[in-house]
Amino acid sequence: MKRSVFILFILALSYSVFSQNPADDSLKLKLNSSLTNIYKEVILRPGRVTVDSIVLNERKKSIELHTNLSLSYLPMRENTVLHIYDSVRYHLPPAQKKYHISVFSDGQEISHLIPNFFRSKQKDKNRMIAHRVKKPLVTNISSPMGDFDKGLQNNHIALWQSHGWYYEQKLGRWEWQRARIFQTVEDLYTQSYVLPFLVPMLENAGANVLMPRERDYNKTELIIDNDSPAEANNSGQPARYGDSHYKEINGKERWQNTDSAGFANPKEIYPDGENPFRMGTARQIKTITRGEESLAEWYPDIPEKGKYGVYVSYQTVRNSTDDALYSVYHAGGRTDFRVNQQMGGGTWIFLGYFYFDEGNNHKITLTNRSSRAGRIVIADAVKIGGGMGNIARMPHPDGFEKENTKSSEKQVSKETLIPKINYSPEISGYPRYTEGARYWMQWAGVPDSVYNRTEGKNDYTDDYASRGAWVNWLAGGSPVLPKEEGLNIPVDMAFAFHTDAGTFWGDTIVGTLGIYMTHFNDRLFENGRSRWASRDLSELVMEEIVSDIRREFEPEWTRRHLWNRSYAEARMPDVPTMLLELLSHQNFADMRYGLDPSFRFTVSRSIYKGMLRFLANQYNRPYVVQPLPVKEFSTRFSGDTEVELKWQPSPDPAEPSATPTRYIVYTRLNGGGFDNGVMVNNNSYVASIQKDTVYSFKVVAVNDGGISFPSEILSVCRKTGQRGEVLIVNGFTRVSAPFSFTTSEDSIAGFAGNVDNGVPYIADHHFIGHMHEFRRVIPWMDDDASGFGDSGANYETTAIAGNTFDYPFIHGQAFAKAGYSFVSSSVAAIENKSLSLNSYSIVDWILGKQREWSVARGAKPPRFKTFSKSNQEAIANYCNNGGSIIVSGAFVGTDLWDNPYASAEDREWAQNTLRYKWRNNYGAVTGKVKAVASPFPSVQGNWSYYNTLNSESYVVEYPDAIEPADENAFTVFRYSENNLSAGVIYKGEQYGTAILGFPIEAIKGTENRNKLVRGLLEALID
Repeated sequence: MKRSVFILFILALSYSVFSQNPADDSLKLKLNSSLTNIYKEVILRPGRVTVDSIVLNERKKSIELHTNLSLSYLPMRENTVLHIYDSVRYHLPPAQKKYHISVFSDGQEISHLIPNFFRSKQKDKNRMIAHRVKKPLVTNISSPMGDFDKGLQNNHIALWQSHGWYYEQKLGRWEWQRARIFQTVEDLYTQSYVLPFLVPMLENAGANVLMPRERDYNKTELIIDNDSPAEANNSGQPARYGDSHYKEINGKERWQNTDSAGFANPKEIYPDGENPFRMGTARQIKTITRGEESLAEWYPDIPEKGKYGVYVSYQTVRNSTDDALYSVYHAGGRTDFRVNQQMGGGTWIFLGYFYFDEGNNHKITLTNRSSRAGRIVIADAVKIGGGMGNIARMPHPDGFEKENTKSSEKQVSKETLIPKINYSPEISGYPRYTEGARYWMQWAGVPDSVYNRTEGKNDYTDDYASRGAWVNWLAGGSPVLPKEEGLNIPVDMAFAFHTDAGTFWGDTIVGTLGIYMTHFNDRLFENGRSRWASRDLSELVMEEIVSDIRREFEPEWTRRHLWNRSYAEARMPDVPTMLLELLSHQNFADMRYGLDPSFRFTVSRSIYKGMLRFLANQYNRPYVVQPLPVKEFSTRFSGDTEVELKWQPSPDPAEPSATPTRYIVYTRLNGGGFDNGVMVNNNSYVASIQKDTVYSFKVVAVNDGGISFPSEILSVCRKTGQRGEVLIVNGFTRVSAPFSFTTSEDSIAGFAGNVDNGVPYIADHHFIGHMHEFRRVIPWMDDDASGFGDSGANYETTAIAGNTFDYPFIHGQAFAKAGYSFVSSSVAAIENKSLSLNSYSIVDWILGKQREWSVARGAKPPRFKTFSKSNQEAIANYCNNGGSIIVSGAFVGTDLWDNPYASAEDREWAQNTLRYKWRNNYGAVTGKVKAVASPFPSVQGNWSYYNTLNSESYVVEYPDAIEPADENAFTVFRYSENNLSAGVIYKGEQYGTAILGFPIEAIKGTENRNKLVRGLLEALID
């Protein structure tokens, strides 16, 4: 006892705290000011760093400074740490300047906050978590990509978009978890990054991506199973779902039932707790290496041609094979997958998206042929399409838990409310992709202990709390959680994508916030590794996002904090995890960027790059960033039955490694699906074609990090006895947010789809309805009355068609029908003189909804001009050499006349070369066009175009009214409702032009488009 007192006495003498006198308080103030200035320099936003305590150890000649949490919010780098220490040392009294200084924030010496990736030495080995993976969950072995080693191969990533349509017990209704605001809702909006952009990027890099929500937008769902809807089928005879059926072929080995329950779908709806993966049987067989193989075959009866996601299910048993061979026979051919059935058994495993023709011409097969004999391969159900929700909910009979607030993570009180209404189970009535994770998990066989956290009393809590538990269920039994039961999947990391970064009224960007959690389980994951790896992940992703946005879109984009906070989605997963709050979907300034598809592509690429760097560092391997899509794509006939494809790589100034080394060319015949592609070592390819068949091509760039997004689609056709050759130029490259505005008095602002709804990339699934509350002063009162930005709900669950980048096919069909051969080209190939117009008797220039356009406030130059100066010169040269041209688009006049970026020279060119002039940019609203009397009798008929938002074609809100600008030019079309001039044909001595103020591809009906194009051709050529 005496010895302990003596030690405490000595320590008391050794330590003194600066704050014991006014001079030391002055030092604190100086340090507060200095560190706050560093904070502002680094994060570029207001904030305050304060020194909570300063401890001096005279014996050890050391000083410890403990600050508030603000310092830990900074992106720490080695030079940032040096800057902080130099600043502290500068303000110390002369006697202490040579002391050893330690600065702490969030309980850590600040150099510990530097991510391993950015350290030049002394890396923290305990936060490097690399799993030994012999074979990943799913491998596409039909891809010509083959093996590559600098991407995300063998990595498994758990990823989810926020929230979803859910059942609110206290209101007895299904509803969104967030408000309908700025034409979307967070429950759908985050999917507009995750599904079309982020997940494909990760998969293109080789990762297996696992999701707790439905990833297929298709509302149709086909379940083909060995169990019939009514009863299990053990005879080997076909089990049928309509005309879809399951079949077995026995070879050397025979199929038989497994020892445990499998999937069955005997019900139309499933009440709480019911697990379809425990309602049926599954089939098993031993693998062989030689001899006659056995097959399980699933035959879907596809109700409508289109794109469908394909899932398979099986069981994982003691001797499961690690190379089960599934084959998907689709509209583009056959694609083979190796599935490691040693993991992932008892749930839906996603293979990919495929195009299927209507009918029962397709199948999915599973063989027992393997690289090793005597193992077990198991067949259960196949799921095709996303489907509609089938989980039925109602208030719990014992009452439901009342929630105190709506926030990213709700606190639940002990109070329960007993409903007095006689409810019955109710399904959502919405497509499954809209629903929250809780309901997908039940349909996917996840144990109710994972998704039913409140015993059925609070679906909101269940939804957010289940996601982290789901990650651990996936990883149970793997090196991540070796002592827990689960699916044995070695999950490398988890990522929660949200856009609820707070509210700031006005036109200031709220910006990006990153959340991770270390203060749990002694700052360790269950496998003993450091939870600080989650900060590394968050830091790398934040760095990429903010840097790329500032460079490409908004130099003043706000970088917010790195929070170490106990949110369930950051705390519960036992793998490195980040919860991203990208922006504020409640803030107009953020959403002016957030509704732009190019912004979403860039942000998704940023997240992918952050994950790539993180996992490369975890595994101590080199990495290469996958390339950007190719550019200047063009085709030309190189022989009677040969076509040459050419393209150029797209440099990525921010990523020197993103340079392609080879390419894959994919081919589609007529209206089918694309094949698996062929690898090409150069930026050109010669393909053999058959006459009278429309061939379509797309190209991806390849390097050791993966493959790029695809190019636009170009089409060609060589006609027997051709009447001529047409070059189709795809000048429709625009994707954009809806038109947005602010007023000088700043009283109203918003998105105005009645001016221009923008152009989605392929299609939008997050649009819910037009904004109708434009007054900034109207406050949020409830999610059903969200104030400024409040929007309709009449388009929820409707796919809004956008730019498919596939219009040469639509136009080409019409030219082929008229007897003309055709090739096609991107507009960039013409602009950069990679291809000449002069070899063709007709040029068809597609403009769609092309118009010069700025993103948000216009911090960067506008894009998408209809006719660049270079293209104006090419077209003028072509016409002066006797060529004839067809131009169609909704803004062919507006972009050159009613556009602040256009010039007098633009208008003179249009009048003197194409021989038309603009009248107004509100030509019509009813979507009807008629031919009128003119010198061109071949042009006859009436047409309708898509004038409202729909799922078939991008919308043409207000096509241009244009008029003749030459005595040899005549109006040939008028808008039916007002007789304004809708199209002009000029026929001169040297050349002819046909200029349409509405897009040809937006005309309803293939035969109607064919008739229109045929009439234009006869007017110009005959």
